[in-house]
Amino acid sequence: MAKKVRFSFRYLRNRRLRGRSEPDVPVPFVVGVGRSGTTLLRLILDAHPELAIPPETHFLPALIQRSGQPLFGPRRATRLIVTDEHRRWADFGLEEEQLLERLQELRPFNLSDAVRAFYLLYAERHGKPRWGDKTPTYVRRMGAIKRTLPEVRFIHVIRDGRDVMLSTNQRIKQRGHRDPLSPAAAARRWRRQITKARELGPRVGDYMEIRYEDLVTDTEATVRRVCDFIALDYDPQMLRYHERAEERLKEMAGAMPARAGRPAREAGERLRAHRMATKPPSKERIARWREEMDPADRAEFERYAGSLLRELGYEVGSG
Repeated sequence: MAKKVRFSFRYLRNRRLRGRSEPDVPVPFVVGVGRSGTTLLRLILDAHPELAIPPETHFLPALIQRSGQPLFGPRRATRLIVTDEHRRWADFGLEEEQLLERLQELRPFNLSDAVRAFYLLYAERHGKPRWGDKTPTYVRRMGAIKRTLPEVRFIHVIRDGRDVMLSTNQRIKQRGHRDPLSPAAAARRWRRQITKARELGPRVGDYMEIRYEDLVTDTEATVRRVCDFIALDYDPQMLRYHERAEERLKEMAGAMPARAGRPAREAGERLRAHRMATKPPSKERIARWREEMDPADRAEFERYAGSLLRELGYEVGSG
């Protein structure tokens, strides 16, 4: 019986993709392990006069999954987005009734165009015709997202895992809600997520990788590569992202109440976590592990992830 129910839900999800419109331009989705520089790339792309990228959305996997429910329609889809357990709706500056109205206008109603309606509404609010997304955890859901939005092109930002560990543990310390990651745990998590994404990306298609270090040290060339990938004309204004970064990040200034087992987050906490993204690219954020990582911790990290570090071109086992 359970197998039949799962099959029915999958059948309904597939049906809810029927009748969708054909996309006319590629859509960038910035993904990666957390603390890898995805916010920096989001702000650079969002500085383009034609492209708007909202704060992290998080609702897509649940929306796709629940589109297989029998009563899924405009009102249900709207409520799933607005009341998502990740509590991000207030970040987008939209009204629930606005979104519901857009979804009710879809003929026929389908999941793909419902998702597009949300992003287009956000882009219109900022006076721009194109949209994208930056939600790092979508790196684990690329297949489902690509089936729903065939126009998506994934940009996987990769950063030296040792620096990811330092940044992650600094964030954990600031929030004070759990213990820092051990080098072994951090290395295994970084290696697992990177490896899985690199295996899945080529199968999904429309997938590219960039290194955070290249984005910082060779910004224009790296951004031009991304622009070519998403069929977007390069604009020098993108390199001046920091002039508007503080204003753009204010969308995330609000507090987040506890919900669904997730702890409350105080107002301004997320802004503090992204304060470096309001500045021009800085080489000071590269290879922090040389000065800040205990040699024993570094050796333990490299024990579990050294082969992948080498494969990605990072220095291992010296200095």
